[in-house]
Amino acid sequence: MKAIAIILARGGSKRIPRKNIKNFCGQSIIAYSIQAAQKSGLFDRIIVSTDDEEIAEVSRQHGAEIPFMRPRELADDYTKTNAVVRHCLEWLVEQAQKPEYACCIYATAPFLQPEYLKQGFEALKNEKCSFAFSVTSYEFRVHGAFRILAGGSLERIVP
Repeated sequence: MKAIAIILARGGSKRIPRKNIKNFCGQSIIAYSIQAAQKSGLFDRIIVSTDDEEIAEVSRQHGAEIPFMRPRELADDYTKTNAVVRHCLEWLVEQAQKPEYACCIYATAPFLQPEYLKQGFEALKNEKCSFAFSVTSYEFRVHGAFRILAGGSLERIVP
Protein backbone atom coordinates (compact mmCIF):
# COMPACT_ATOMS: atom_id res chain seq x y z
CA MET A 1 0.00 0.00 0.00
CA LYS A 2 1.48 3.31 -1.06
CA ALA A 3 -0.62 6.10 0.52
CA ILE A 4 -3.61 6.49 2.78
CA ALA A 5 -5.68 9.45 3.90
CA ILE A 6 -6.74 9.51 7.54
CA ILE A 7 -9.67 11.83 8.18
CA LEU A 8 -10.22 12.72 11.83
CA ALA A 9 -13.86 13.06 12.89
CA ARG A 10 -14.62 12.90 16.59
CA GLY A 11 -18.27 12.84 17.61
CA GLY A 12 -18.11 14.92 20.78
CA SER A 13 -17.55 18.48 19.58
CA LYS A 14 -18.53 21.00 22.25
CA ARG A 15 -18.45 24.35 20.42
CA ILE A 16 -20.41 23.18 17.38
CA PRO A 17 -22.21 19.92 18.22
CA ARG A 18 -22.24 17.36 15.38
CA LYS A 19 -20.05 19.73 13.29
CA ASN A 20 -18.48 16.95 11.20
CA ILE A 21 -21.82 15.99 9.68
CA LYS A 22 -23.57 19.36 9.71
CA ASN A 23 -24.92 20.51 6.38
CA PHE A 24 -22.64 23.08 4.78
CA CYS A 25 -23.72 24.45 1.39
CA GLY A 26 -25.73 21.35 0.51
CA GLN A 27 -23.78 18.45 1.98
CA SER A 28 -22.24 17.28 5.22
CA ILE A 29 -19.01 19.07 5.96
CA ILE A 30 -17.00 15.83 6.14
CA ALA A 31 -18.03 15.06 2.55
CA TYR A 32 -15.76 17.86 1.30
CA SER A 33 -12.67 16.31 2.91
CA ILE A 34 -13.54 12.85 1.60
CA GLN A 35 -14.15 14.18 -1.91
CA ALA A 36 -10.90 16.16 -1.97
CA ALA A 37 -9.00 13.00 -1.00
CA GLN A 38 -10.84 10.98 -3.66
CA LYS A 39 -10.32 13.56 -6.42
CA SER A 40 -6.62 13.89 -5.67
CA GLY A 41 -6.04 10.33 -6.88
CA LEU A 42 -3.22 9.98 -4.32
CA PHE A 43 -4.69 7.47 -1.91
CA ASP A 44 -5.14 3.72 -1.95
CA ARG A 45 -7.48 4.06 1.01
CA ILE A 46 -9.43 6.89 2.64
CA ILE A 47 -10.05 6.03 6.28
CA VAL A 48 -12.18 8.02 8.71
CA SER A 49 -11.14 7.69 12.34
CA THR A 50 -14.25 8.27 14.41
CA ASP A 51 -15.87 7.18 17.64
CA ASP A 52 -19.37 7.96 16.36
CA GLU A 53 -21.68 5.61 14.42
CA GLU A 54 -23.58 8.43 12.68
CA ILE A 55 -20.34 10.02 11.44
CA ALA A 56 -19.19 6.57 10.32
CA GLU A 57 -22.38 6.02 8.31
CA VAL A 58 -22.25 9.45 6.65
CA SER A 59 -18.59 8.85 5.80
CA ARG A 60 -19.38 5.44 4.25
CA GLN A 61 -22.12 7.05 2.15
CA HIS A 62 -19.46 9.33 0.68
CA GLY A 63 -17.03 6.50 -0.06
CA ALA A 64 -14.70 6.48 2.95
CA GLU A 65 -13.76 3.39 4.95
CA ILE A 66 -14.29 2.96 8.67
CA PRO A 67 -12.36 -0.26 9.33
CA PHE A 68 -12.41 0.32 13.12
CA MET A 69 -14.09 2.60 15.62
CA ARG A 70 -11.77 4.95 17.47
CA PRO A 71 -11.29 3.96 21.12
CA ARG A 72 -12.97 6.15 23.72
CA GLU A 73 -9.61 7.13 25.25
CA LEU A 74 -8.66 8.74 21.92
CA ALA A 75 -11.92 10.66 21.56
CA ASP A 76 -11.89 13.24 24.33
CA ASP A 77 -11.26 16.99 24.35
CA TYR A 78 -7.57 16.52 25.14
CA THR A 79 -6.46 13.90 22.64
CA LYS A 80 -3.88 15.22 20.20
CA THR A 81 -3.92 14.62 16.46
CA ASN A 82 -0.68 12.62 16.55
CA ALA A 83 -2.16 10.05 18.93
CA VAL A 84 -5.15 9.45 16.65
CA VAL A 85 -3.01 9.17 13.51
CA ARG A 86 -0.61 6.85 15.34
CA HIS A 87 -3.53 4.65 16.39
CA CYS A 88 -4.68 4.31 12.79
CA LEU A 89 -1.17 3.56 11.51
CA GLU A 90 -0.58 0.97 14.23
CA TRP A 91 -3.90 -0.67 13.36
CA LEU A 92 -2.84 -0.86 9.70
CA VAL A 93 0.53 -2.37 10.61
CA GLU A 94 -1.26 -5.01 12.72
CA GLN A 95 -3.29 -5.84 9.60
CA ALA A 96 -0.07 -6.13 7.53
CA GLN A 97 -1.08 -3.05 5.53
CA LYS A 98 1.69 -0.58 6.35
CA PRO A 99 1.42 2.46 4.06
CA GLU A 100 4.45 4.24 2.68
CA TYR A 101 2.74 7.63 3.09
CA ALA A 102 -0.04 8.87 5.35
CA CYS A 103 -1.97 12.11 5.04
CA CYS A 104 -3.98 13.52 7.94
CA ILE A 105 -7.02 15.50 6.85
CA TYR A 106 -9.44 17.23 9.20
CA ALA A 107 -13.13 16.57 8.68
CA THR A 108 -13.89 20.29 8.81
CA ALA A 109 -11.85 21.39 5.79
CA PRO A 110 -14.48 22.25 3.17
CA PHE A 111 -12.08 24.43 1.17
CA LEU A 112 -9.39 21.77 0.82
CA GLN A 113 -8.67 21.25 -2.87
CA PRO A 114 -7.17 18.12 -4.46
CA GLU A 115 -4.40 20.29 -5.94
CA TYR A 116 -3.26 21.27 -2.44
CA LEU A 117 -2.95 17.60 -1.48
CA LYS A 118 -0.94 16.93 -4.64
CA GLN A 119 1.34 19.92 -4.00
CA GLY A 120 1.96 18.78 -0.43
CA PHE A 121 2.73 15.25 -1.56
CA GLU A 122 5.18 16.47 -4.19
CA ALA A 123 6.90 18.75 -1.65
CA LEU A 124 7.16 15.85 0.78
CA LYS A 125 8.74 13.57 -1.82
CA ASN A 126 11.03 16.17 -3.40
CA GLU A 127 12.36 17.55 -0.13
CA LYS A 128 12.73 14.07 1.40
CA CYS A 129 11.03 15.25 4.59
CA SER A 130 9.29 13.22 7.27
CA PHE A 131 6.15 15.33 7.08
CA ALA A 132 4.58 18.35 5.43
CA PHE A 133 1.61 20.50 6.35
CA SER A 134 -0.22 23.39 4.77
CA VAL A 135 0.00 26.98 5.93
CA THR A 136 -1.45 30.30 4.88
CA SER A 137 -0.63 33.94 5.47
CA TYR A 138 -2.73 36.11 7.75
CA GLU A 139 -2.94 39.75 8.73
CA PHE A 140 -2.85 39.34 12.51
CA ARG A 141 -0.82 37.34 14.99
CA VAL A 142 -2.19 33.87 15.60
CA HIS A 143 -1.17 31.64 18.49
CA GLY A 144 0.58 28.59 17.06
CA ALA A 145 1.83 30.50 14.02
CA PHE A 146 5.10 29.81 12.19
CA ARG A 147 7.59 31.90 10.23
CA ILE A 148 9.35 30.55 7.14
CA LEU A 149 13.13 30.37 7.52
CA ALA A 150 15.79 30.38 4.81
CA GLY A 151 15.65 27.04 3.02
CA GLY A 152 11.92 26.64 3.57
CA SER A 153 11.88 25.17 7.08
CA LEU A 154 9.56 26.59 9.75
CA GLU A 155 9.92 27.98 13.26
CA ARG A 156 7.14 28.69 15.74
CA ILE A 157 6.61 32.40 16.39
CA VAL A 158 5.34 31.65 19.91
CA PRO A 159 7.35 28.66 21.23
